[in-house]
Amino acid sequence: MLGQDVLAVLKDAGIEAAGLRRADLDITDPASVRAAVEGAAVVVNCAAWTDVDGAETAEEAATAVNGTGVRVLAAACAAAGARLLHVSTDYVLPGDASQPYAEDAATGPVNAYGRSKLAGEQAVAELLPQDGYVVRTAWLYGEHGPNFVATMLKLAAQRDTLDVVDDQHGQPTWSYALARRLVELGTAALDGRAPGGVYHGTASGRTTWFGLARETYRLSGLDPERIRPTDSTAFVRPAVRPAFSVLAHDRWAEAGLAPLADWREQLAEALTRPSFAAPAGADRSGSAE
Repeated sequence: MLGQDVLAVLKDAGIEAAGLRRADLDITDPASVRAAVEGAAVVVNCAAWTDVDGAETAEEAATAVNGTGVRVLAAACAAAGARLLHVSTDYVLPGDASQPYAEDAATGPVNAYGRSKLAGEQAVAELLPQDGYVVRTAWLYGEHGPNFVATMLKLAAQRDTLDVVDDQHGQPTWSYALARRLVELGTAALDGRAPGGVYHGTASGRTTWFGLARETYRLSGLDPERIRPTDSTAFVRPAVRPAFSVLAHDRWAEAGLAPLADWREQLAEALTRPSFAAPAGADRSGSAE
């Protein structure tokens, strides 16, 4: 989802880039990775194990991609003199705060997926202290993969009402907006304007999954009253979810960049894309056919 958006932004900007699929490159293979990054000025790592629940029973496999693979990639970038932009997650944090997490807040993942992603962050910090950029994102949605916004719109044609959790707080972030920011950060890094380290690549503002679902319906001309609030006990999952995933964005100023736009603004722009149109059969007056 994010990788395709990054390539689209680079193409529009006239920047030469190569996108490698999983079938093209095994990021846990040092020799293959060294060959792939040779000659690159900036490497953007969008590869990840993203099955949060699956990681609970396959933590070693998740860590191979999210930890070991990132270490291999960081080592190759260090040898090649390339900057590395590594996409990470709010799940490296404990999720028990009441104020937005600063970029230097203490980590403390509460599930296997978070632990695997933290291993990747630590590898970047160790091997690329100056030329490594960790960009944490959260609640990502976009055109090119399964995501919450697309699911809510699909269900509009299937159910009269939907129960959505209202006790998890975060920042819904459009993958295309994050892709634009990654390209901006890469450019700033090459220009010497952006110091290495951790940045928070999430939308400004905050909401809950319930709030996101209602706003998605409202902007799509659907009745938001069809979305009903519930709590996390109604949807027990194998992996614990952080209750508070709101991130602060102070470090962008060091790179001469403003924080990403408010989540409502991003959502409104994203929903103008054809792939996010409400499906046929979705009754906009308040029920589903």
